[in-house]
Amino acid sequence: MLDHFRKDPLLYLAGAAVIATSLSIAAFEILMGAALVALIVDRARLRVPPVWIPLALFMFGTIVSLAASGHAREGLPQVKKFYIYLMLFLVVSAFRSIRQIRWVALGWSLAAAASAVWGMQQFFRKYEKARETHQAFYNYYVANRITGFADHWMTLGGELMIALLVIAAIVCLGTDRRWTLWLLALAVPVSIALEETWTRSTWLGGVCGGLYLIWFWRRWAVLAVPALIAVLLLINPFDIRERAMSAFSPHGKTDSNAHREELRDIGWKMIEAHPWLGVGPEQVSKQYQNYLPAGMQHPKQGEYYGHLENDYIQYAAERGVPTMLALMWVIGQALFDFARALRTLPKGAEVRWILHAAIAVTIAMLVSGFYSWNLNGSALLAMYLAVLGCGYAAILPSSNSSASPAEPARS
Repeated sequence: MLDHFRKDPLLYLAGAAVIATSLSIAAFEILMGAALVALIVDRARLRVPPVWIPLALFMFGTIVSLAASGHAREGLPQVKKFYIYLMLFLVVSAFRSIRQIRWVALGWSLAAAASAVWGMQQFFRKYEKARETHQAFYNYYVANRITGFADHWMTLGGELMIALLVIAAIVCLGTDRRWTLWLLALAVPVSIALEETWTRSTWLGGVCGGLYLIWFWRRWAVLAVPALIAVLLLINPFDIRERAMSAFSPHGKTDSNAHREELRDIGWKMIEAHPWLGVGPEQVSKQYQNYLPAGMQHPKQGEYYGHLENDYIQYAAERGVPTMLALMWVIGQALFDFARALRTLPKGAEVRWILHAAIAVTIAMLVSGFYSWNLNGSALLAMYLAVLGCGYAAILPSSNSSASPAEPARS
């Protein structure tokens, strides 16, 4: 193992950083930094995916918005977050075969399952706590949900959603069947913990991404999904029926439906007032009181106004519509590249599963992004960028660092 590491430290360090996104944000950042050092010291070939142009425009727009806001120091955390985007380039440069991508996906699945198991024991402790203190479980748990190894239940939900879709892509669309039983075993705790997060946005995103994968696996099985959901709601494990129905019939102030509507109103007012450059990075939380909905004199006590719980409105309000569209260009370009590659690849090519996984995860992130700022958290953002990086690593020619996707990596 040590000899292999010495021969290709970038591969092992980048792979460890990818897996660490589900375990520890500190470990991930350290490992990613070490991978960057290995990239420079070993003079490894840097492969640049086609999305570098819109990504550069997104970063440029962020800096311009920061400079125009008059609060440059306060907005620096968002500039520092550019570091996380290096994950995309590291993964594309480090992985050069489907076998390497598969091994990382297996490690990823194992890490997500470990976080899920830890989250499950958190759930049962919280259940017992609610019973011991004679509190209604729904009211107690909705504000004290499981986090696994993550820092927040929304982050855990997003990580488990991505991991479950990657597992599903390998099992349903991969041609290497050696790991199927192991992956199915890992999918059990991941699925259970995803339910226990009670994050409706990741439930919806996961269903949409899952429907995409099922369509390319067994189209007739798409018809079974509504029946499966109906059975789950009927059996109602972990009170998911009450949580799912809260999207249409909220439990008063316990659920965030009304607050999310207020945040959308605040965001639209910011966009109307500052369509080109926004109010500035990190300024939504500091200026929201100037954009409260009509008839609302003061922010509601106990509510969180740190961000707008919506990727599209958040980035447009914070950095301007052009910068938000640049980020959407990054995602749209990746979807186009992966879909185009799938049309040219042979039907039985092993590389197809990672491209389908990247598309399914992107669909899930876009859908869940309507109800959360999921493209900002470092761990979840790094995990998503790693998925995109795996997709590009599988199709970019290894001999040309900037060519368009055309030639798949070796399997």
